[in-house]
Amino acid sequence: MKEVLITGADILGEGASDIAVRDGVIAEVGPQASEALSSGARRIDAAGLIALPGLVDLHTHLRQPGREDTETVWSGSRAGALGGFTCVHAMANTNPVQDTAGIVEQVAGMGEEAGWAEVRPVGAVSSGLEGKHLADLGAMNRSKARVVMFSDDGKCVSDPVLMRRALEYVKTFDGVIAQHAQDPRMTEGAQMNESPLSAELGLTGWPAVAEEAIILRDIQLASHVGSRLHVLHVSTSGSVDIVRWAKSRGIQVTAEATPHHLSLTQELARSYDPRYKVNPPLRTEEDAEAVRRGLEDGTIDTIGTDHAPHALEDKDCEWQAGAFGMIGLETALPVVQQVMVDTGRMKWSDIARVMSSAPARIARLDTQGQGITAGAHANIVLYDPHVKREITLDTQHSLSTNTPFLGHVLPGLVRYTMWNGDFTVFDAQALEKEARQ
Repeated sequence: MKEVLITGADILGEGASDIAVRDGVIAEVGPQASEALSSGARRIDAAGLIALPGLVDLHTHLRQPGREDTETVWSGSRAGALGGFTCVHAMANTNPVQDTAGIVEQVAGMGEEAGWAEVRPVGAVSSGLEGKHLADLGAMNRSKARVVMFSDDGKCVSDPVLMRRALEYVKTFDGVIAQHAQDPRMTEGAQMNESPLSAELGLTGWPAVAEEAIILRDIQLASHVGSRLHVLHVSTSGSVDIVRWAKSRGIQVTAEATPHHLSLTQELARSYDPRYKVNPPLRTEEDAEAVRRGLEDGTIDTIGTDHAPHALEDKDCEWQAGAFGMIGLETALPVVQQVMVDTGRMKWSDIARVMSSAPARIARLDTQGQGITAGAHANIVLYDPHVKREITLDTQHSLSTNTPFLGHVLPGLVRYTMWNGDFTVFDAQALEKEARQ
């Protein structure tokens, strides 16, 4: 019998208490928690640490199979654990593409073998991500991987007929289509947000309407079909307004923001450093503020990292040749703390909602997002919000180094991550001290 007593944790920032864990389940929460365990239980002093439910990322690129030089299921899920995640959803743009039952089962199996976090494959919407024919969504859902979310992320399902068919198909098993909203014809050769700055820098502009038009179209399709739509990486003020309008009409749409679209803006493109090149692009401060406001008022449901590892040669080059994407599993919670908590815009209970319970609900998870209550699965993050650290290559554990926060000082450190009662991260602060010595 595995027993752990966590003492003095500040649960959701609402007050210190004790948490008793027995055999992968939270047995008791409160001052009497120790009474639920034997005298031999392992004790963790969590005084000064925030206790959150295990984080859930609906938007992670683990690159395996096909690009194991940039990330693997093992390395990516380990980086996720170090960032406080107990479940990550692996996007379909691998090689081969995750468009069959066999491939999604392979990815899920690699996650089980790694043991760092639950790895849930995201199935492709179209075969080969080619946008022509539906992949076998039903077979992926019936497989051992139990795929519920489907996306061609990295590419937009731009054909409205194909998108409608996908929405109709997943409705039969309460699935969800996660759309990468980017009209391909309006973004040919695009390099950064379309604005006076893009003209000044001589970079092809990426108009906000290319995102907003697809979101509006898909919301109308989802409403017509009566199916669930999830909008990935919302980046413009217009997109936030459209999602807010759709929710006011009761349409089944949910939306995601990334940490980088909350905190960074197009001004970073002045450096011509491809670390800041991402899809969709960094937008204006007005856009970033609209995304922050949308997250604050509930228009945007979740934080998704869009963790996108790349080889050094794909980023250490001129801007136009650089790949789109940033890593973010380990910096997500610190960035959200800095932008939303430390500014007083959100409470820790709100962070638990947008980074755990809401994504778990969207993905229809049965073992996540139940909160820190008796009877819930013991998926717990103990987070030190008081630490401040400079982000360096030594603080990141992905196989790739393309973090946009390199050199930034961010608050917070995940000290412990517990997944189903087992520690996947144990006293990270001590480990960092040892690494520096």
